[in-house]
Amino acid sequence: MIDEVDRKILVMLQENARVSNAVIAREVGMAPSAIHERVRKLEERGIIEGYHARFNPRSLGYGLLAFVYVSSKDGCWCPDTHRELCEIPEVQECHGIAGEDCFLVKVRAQDTRHLNRILRDRFSTISSVTATRTTIALETNKESQCLPLGEVDDAQSL
Repeated sequence: MIDEVDRKILVMLQENARVSNAVIAREVGMAPSAIHERVRKLEERGIIEGYHARFNPRSLGYGLLAFVYVSSKDGCWCPDTHRELCEIPEVQECHGIAGEDCFLVKVRAQDTRHLNRILRDRFSTISSVTATRTTIALETNKESQCLPLGEVDDAQSL
């Protein structure tokens, strides 16, 4: 469970992970040392999992975004298949899913030729993979890791 001060801290960190404890402290009306302690406790509890720089994939040559649906002969909960998919450097996300397929994988590639090599040389060499279906995103209107922390219903617990 988190309180309103923790929620404000999380909102500020989510907007800018580089915001200083002093700035957060001014916003919530506490001492920077108290904010530091609260952030440390949020990290210890696993609520804050890390701090990351977000890059523009297109500017770094990874302008193609694809979603690959993967079927596996070992089923949807095979940890080996999941691990092997996650080891592919271009894989940004790998989700076990319910439905016709077993995994939904988000892949960033340089272009269609690069995507083809990833599918042929990496996905198809995983022994449990029986089929893939690929959807290429033509445009991205929203891509975010942000959670709607300011809109959480008070009856819900985090």
